[in-house]
Amino acid sequence: MSDPEANQAQIVYLSHGGGPLPILGDPGHKAMVDFMHQLPSQLHRPDAIVVISAHWEERQATLLGAANPPMLYDYYGFPEEAYQINYPGPGAPELAQRVANLLEQKGIAAQIDLSRGFDHGHFIPLKLMYPEADIPSTQLSLIRGLDPARHLAMGRALRELLPENILVIGSGFSFHNMRAFSWGDKVYPDEANNAFQDWLLDTISNPMVSPEEREERLLNWEKAPNARYCHPREEHLLPAFVCAALAGKPGKVVFDDLIFGKRGLAFLWQ
Repeated sequence: MSDPEANQAQIVYLSHGGGPLPILGDPGHKAMVDFMHQLPSQLHRPDAIVVISAHWEERQATLLGAANPPMLYDYYGFPEEAYQINYPGPGAPELAQRVANLLEQKGIAAQIDLSRGFDHGHFIPLKLMYPEADIPSTQLSLIRGLDPARHLAMGRALRELLPENILVIGSGFSFHNMRAFSWGDKVYPDEANNAFQDWLLDTISNPMVSPEEREERLLNWEKAPNARYCHPREEHLLPAFVCAALAGKPGKVVFDDLIFGKRGLAFLWQ
């Protein structure tokens, strides 16, 4: 590809939906599934992918290092077909080690896990985006304690990746209150969630917000409107922090629609 931007990293934070339901045809995920199917058309094809999954927390930052990672069905109570989903994509051991080295160089303890498999924060978006499963990928954990400062630092530590043709996916959910999702067919207005999503949208995508102010807002995210209603626990929000700090610039809103009856967002940095 002659496009000079094709050799630069791309970063996406997206809402990956509820467990295996996007793959199982749940109607509440249609907008999200349609978005993920067409998202690669907005990207140049990466040489490798790093997924920061909301579903993996370790004492220190950990990279998935297997050459052919197995499947990790980290959900329960779904039909048998949910446990037959397969994403036989190759791992990216060399990239995993490179990411670990970059983190270590910035004083962030990191390690490689050679046995863990792809969890659904990894295989759901990739199966929708790249069903051919032919792009090497690795996975990066969150750090236990969910300290926003540590995850912002993690993003900054990885900026050496920006000149490389890598896709970084922050796989979380911009709304993640399990008790508040619309599990049936009815969708109810949720102004509390709207206020938080508007805050997040402005924080990440407003070009008038400086990188320093953006990180300050994210660092103090609990002061945002209805923050703890939208995120009783913040593991699904923190991948956005890593992405925003890595990019160091405003992201573009590429998804703003309902998932499970709740407004969710996705951002793209190119």
